[in-house]
Amino acid sequence: MTSPQTRLSPVQVRERAACMCGHGYACSSFAPGHALHLIQARLASATPRGWVDALVDSADAGTGELTLRTLDGEIITVWNAGGAALEAAAGSPVALHRDYAVLAIGTTQYNVAL
Repeated sequence: MTSPQTRLSPVQVRERAACMCGHGYACSSFAPGHALHLIQARLASATPRGWVDALVDSADAGTGELTLRTLDGEIITVWNAGGAALEAAAGSPVALHRDYAVLAIGTTQYNVAL
């Protein structure tokens, strides 16, 4: 005689993982605007022609948005969850790599969403 096997109901799986930066911790995602991936940083540094110099027009630390003005006068809005808006005050010089979405503020680099 065999005993009946109990079957566990399947556990529901969430489709999207929540990034920990939304909870006050370090970014756990490499999505645009979150943590900078090592390969992304290396590709940006290996292709110097992709960098564009700009000045910060405005930086909103609450939303993470920065408005940049290139030296050609083009306005670019970027977003970063890692605190780039806290580091760059209005008028600060920055560099943006458009191909790999990297924002350099001094020696610190951030992954940004264009």
